[in-house]
Amino acid sequence: MVTLNKIYTRTGDDGSTGLVGGARIEKDAIKVEAYGDIDELNSHIGVCKELASGAPGTLIVDMLITIQNELFDIGAELATPSDSHWEGMLKTGPEHTKKLEQWIDTLNEPLPPLRSFILPGGTLLSAHIHIARTVCRRAERHICKLHKLEPVSPHILQYINRLSDLLFVMARAVVHAESKSEYLWVPGGSRPLQAK
Repeated sequence: MVTLNKIYTRTGDDGSTGLVGGARIEKDAIKVEAYGDIDELNSHIGVCKELASGAPGTLIVDMLITIQNELFDIGAELATPSDSHWEGMLKTGPEHTKKLEQWIDTLNEPLPPLRSFILPGGTLLSAHIHIARTVCRRAERHICKLHKLEPVSPHILQYINRLSDLLFVMARAVVHAESKSEYLWVPGGSRPLQAK
């Protein structure tokens, strides 16, 4: 159990931050960008979770709670020097990505086929899930950049890639669960067509 007694330490006033284990790194390093994106994504997922608590069913809420915990583990893994390991460190494995794939299949099965790009929206929850999806994509880009400089677990790369897929399907599922319409992209059009 981690106990945090003091909020400010003044150790980051010089533009550096501490990694797990105590090593210091510049705050604008790509490693910090990567786990910072994961932190931002987790915050957006938190908003989605709260909005979903009033939506039909609890399946999505349970998924989002699990994802939040797993993102925290991923953030800790990314904030650890690549040549380090600490007692109790949780690592992302293939089983985590497999679970996301199963959730994608479960949510996608009842949805109508997608014949056009869709615009984010439909419901407030769906719009926020799309925001989380785009932040997830940014996190993936930064993790890929980090991987060029130091080894990153391939399981993290797979998980984040699949998570953005899940969020896309989840956004669609939310719209259809509430019997709302998806907004279809109309090239050059100013008014999107709606489709059930």
